[in-house]
Amino acid sequence: MWLGKFLDFEDDIKDLRSKIKKEIFNNLGKSKLTPLEFTIIETIFNSQLLSGYDLMKNLNLHFAGTWEARSGTIYPILRKLERDGFLKSKKVRSQIGPLRKIYSLTEPGEELLKYKVNKNYKDQLKFIENMLVELSSIYITSFPVKKQKKKVEEIREILKEMFGAILNKIPPASRPQMRCYECGFEIGKEISNCTNCGATLAIKAEN
Repeated sequence: MWLGKFLDFEDDIKDLRSKIKKEIFNNLGKSKLTPLEFTIIETIFNSQLLSGYDLMKNLNLHFAGTWEARSGTIYPILRKLERDGFLKSKKVRSQIGPLRKIYSLTEPGEELLKYKVNKNYKDQLKFIENMLVELSSIYITSFPVKKQKKKVEEIREILKEMFGAILNKIPPASRPQMRCYECGFEIGKEISNCTNCGATLAIKAEN
């Protein structure tokens, strides 16, 4: 939902430099990100660790058919974000294939993400609210008048169910550390196979 050509972090970096360790921002290659770059950072943060392949799967779920993530788009962005200091990577050996590169956020990348979301969270929610109202209105009026009342009730039920699901998916105050139950490898919660041992869906939260 981050609209515009770029998200400018220059003022955010200045604010954060005055509050936390200044030197962690010295190696950032730029202070602006595109909405897609920012969405990639959000997705990796929420999954803790992601390979490029798993990132594309998560992005396709995120965009719900409105846009398709392709390797020719995603991998150059990952390399760019790593080069600019927002991401870091490591290669891990898997029993199901060759070495895989796994991405996570750097300290400045994570601090900037959290700061940006913290500053704009309520505005983003208002944007989503306005968009839902506008989409619902257009959807309802796309039907004949005699069907519109039924569609209003249908949308109310859809939204009620959707917001219930959102509330259930909001994580606890502190994110649990995710580990493969086969080998204990720390891993992102959205990965379908452990990148260390290859176990299928071998993920559970560590208490």
